[in-house]
Amino acid sequence: MRCIPIFPQPCKPWNEEKPLFSFDLQLFAEGEKTEEPTAKKRADARKKGQVGKSQELNTGFVLLIAFFVIKMLWEHIYSEIYIFATYIYSHLVQNIDTETLLELFLEIILLLLKTVFPIMFAVLLTGLAINFYQVGLQLNTEAIGFKLSKLNLINGFGRIFSKRSLVELAKSLFKIAIIGFFLYRSLKDEIPYMPQFIYYDLGTSLEELSKILFAMVFQVIAVILILAVLDYAYQKWQTTQDLKMTKQEVKDEMKQSEGDPQIKGKIRQKQRQMAMARMMQEVPKADVIITNPTHFAVALSYEQGMTAPIIVAKGQDLVAQK
Repeated sequence: MRCIPIFPQPCKPWNEEKPLFSFDLQLFAEGEKTEEPTAKKRADARKKGQVGKSQELNTGFVLLIAFFVIKMLWEHIYSEIYIFATYIYSHLVQNIDTETLLELFLEIILLLLKTVFPIMFAVLLTGLAINFYQVGLQLNTEAIGFKLSKLNLINGFGRIFSKRSLVELAKSLFKIAIIGFFLYRSLKDEIPYMPQFIYYDLGTSLEELSKILFAMVFQVIAVILILAVLDYAYQKWQTTQDLKMTKQEVKDEMKQSEGDPQIKGKIRQKQRQMAMARMMQEVPKADVIITNPTHFAVALSYEQGMTAPIIVAKGQDLVAQK
């Protein structure tokens, strides 16, 4: 292409392959949270209770351990309840007084210790273990502290209709549908046989019902655990997304943790000036100054008995002239 000069400046031929304008898309991403959270960011969020934790994982393992212990102790629990019921109904003919009520109360407490306490103890240990696995040992009171912002209705509606709330709603509906499907599949084959239980004695009926119950419950718990593992992975990912930082936030954090580079430069400059001043004060104590003689100078000090002279000052150009 021929170029016709219009302005006094020389005109260069137009290169069709080179664009007239170029944009750096990174300039538009300055305010976007594209950087992975730093260790300090995660530590601060952890202090506030913002960690990747799945409540579904706790629920699944607590249910699993609870029903597993019940199944293991089922005969023992049934025997204890049978003995207690027999004792109660055999003593109903007695007069009810304070001593009888106290004895009855103690028998109830003893029954609970024999039947319910092992289950509660196993559930407690399981809950603590799963919490420790997810977040470790953490005592945080900031998350439960009173904040006036929590009473703000506008912020409250914002949290209700936020993206996280909608995701939790979808998860709950999906979980209800899945669990309902497995409950229906477990019961549809057993329902036709349930009317026959009226011909069984109490012990046989309870035994058959327990088989159906445990089979159904463990299927549902297996589904809950699968959903819990997926939810735990999602919670970890979502927490990381929430903690992501902008490039400016990363720079500001580095300044806070390592110090402002300009201030550090000023400190180093001041240190050099102070070292130079101390060095120049040592020059009069030197015994000899060696020069090259235009650019370098070295001041040496020597006393009798030394194996070698000591350099007390050195410099080049202007410092050498001084």
